[in-house]
Amino acid sequence: MTLIAEKASVSRRTLLKIGAASAATGLFAPSIARSAGSTIKIGYVGSLSGIRAAFGETESWTLEKMKQHLANGLDVGGKKYEVELVIRDNQSDPNRSSSIASELVLRERCNIVLAQDGDGAMSIGELADSRRVPTISTMVPWQGWFFPRGGVPDKGFPYTFHFFAGSDTILETFVSLMGKVDTNKKAGTLYLDNEPGKAFMDPELGLPPMLKGAGFEETAAGPFPISANDFSNAVAQFSAAKPDILTGFMYTNHFIPFWNQIQQAGLSPKVCAMAAAFLFPSGVEALGKMGDGMATEVWWSPRFPYASTITGQSAEALAAEWEKEANRQWTQPLGYGHALWEIGLAALKNSNDPLDPDAVRDAIANLNLDTIIGRVNFAESPIKSVAITGLAGGQWRKGTGKYPYDLKIVSNAALPAVPIEAEMVPLGGA
Repeated sequence: MTLIAEKASVSRRTLLKIGAASAATGLFAPSIARSAGSTIKIGYVGSLSGIRAAFGETESWTLEKMKQHLANGLDVGGKKYEVELVIRDNQSDPNRSSSIASELVLRERCNIVLAQDGDGAMSIGELADSRRVPTISTMVPWQGWFFPRGGVPDKGFPYTFHFFAGSDTILETFVSLMGKVDTNKKAGTLYLDNEPGKAFMDPELGLPPMLKGAGFEETAAGPFPISANDFSNAVAQFSAAKPDILTGFMYTNHFIPFWNQIQQAGLSPKVCAMAAAFLFPSGVEALGKMGDGMATEVWWSPRFPYASTITGQSAEALAAEWEKEANRQWTQPLGYGHALWEIGLAALKNSNDPLDPDAVRDAIANLNLDTIIGRVNFAESPIKSVAITGLAGGQWRKGTGKYPYDLKIVSNAALPAVPIEAEMVPLGGA
């Protein structure tokens, strides 16, 4: 098996170090030449560094595991194929994602591309469709991948596919979490002014109508720019309304100054469910004692009762192996990063001819696979090119073992197969 990292000579050692850093297109262009002979070329793009490095923290470890798994090639239809991996780090930069898309499709001529994050997926989408390169992406709500590209539910896209939960499921889970604590039914909302934030604050399809439908009164502080660190206007609005619930969408680097200003204003909310802010242990640990009780969506955890089609490991075993070898706590993208390879390799195997883009495309479209994250079902999806997955609701609690905080499942309304671990409690564990 061949591994091609960055052209600027990224060694295996460097790849491992990186992991520690926290429609339709119209007429198709002429078919491009693929990898020759009996070699399958798999392209990969992910956020291994940069502002979204936390989403890629486990990726280099997973890539090394896949390299080992494919060292002796891949059997497809009784034939052995050599495998060449072309790994690219987009450095969390949309512009770099665009150049990588061209590299993987036009220069490297990959037979299939796996895109670990939203920028990588959006940048490669149109080019992959027009050049007949099957592509699978994940880790962004499916609506944010599908509709901005002009997707039509009963048509989908020619060669690009995506699997993840929907923003509607995330929002429903948040409302479920809010209802598990006795509050004054007032919710203060604040959203980062980016595509996910806009989806969350949408007056017709976002969180506002869901809050209203569940009997919550919203105090909307509106959107804020990505460069913001002064939230005094929002805090002033919340000071006047005194909501027991704070919710919305922001990253950890926004939440920390926001929460400090909330504390300085003397506010004591009972529930804080902020999308994206508490996905990772590092974000909660940065709050010190104040991290106890923060709520979040849970895409994947070791408690998910599923197993890998590649290694046979349970979710718990995969997380334990990561923690032992990396000496760091598991994070949610570990499961989805692994599942991306499960789906990609299953599609290649089911195609009978992994060098034929139409055969690989059809294999993805007909895939219905139980993976480490649960069922990924493209074949029976109501949205063509999309497999809609589930998620749970979680709450960070003071750790009882090696780590400062543990993420406990407190709501499984959208994914009943995942067992409840604890009851939702007010902030601070009161």
